[in-house]
Amino acid sequence: MARYGEAVGLAFQIADDVLDLTATAEALGKTPGKDERSGKATYPALLGLDASRREAKRLVDLALASIPATVAEPTVLDALARYAIDREH
Repeated sequence: MARYGEAVGLAFQIADDVLDLTATAEALGKTPGKDERSGKATYPALLGLDASRREAKRLVDLALASIPATVAEPTVLDALARYAIDREH
């Protein structure tokens, strides 16, 4: 479960970095591009948008593969992991 949590958390952060560059202020509910203007070290700044999206997807796949067989409701964990990168804001 620790591997699942780490992978989902990082995937969520990467998706957040991508959204900061690609979403509108209305969709985000905040001013987009703040990370870039602040000079923050984001995944898109380091890897580019496409590679960042691929890495987020890879992390979700890792999270899904990490769900123990003993989990009673894996569909909830599956949905949470997918939401980390499929959200629009």
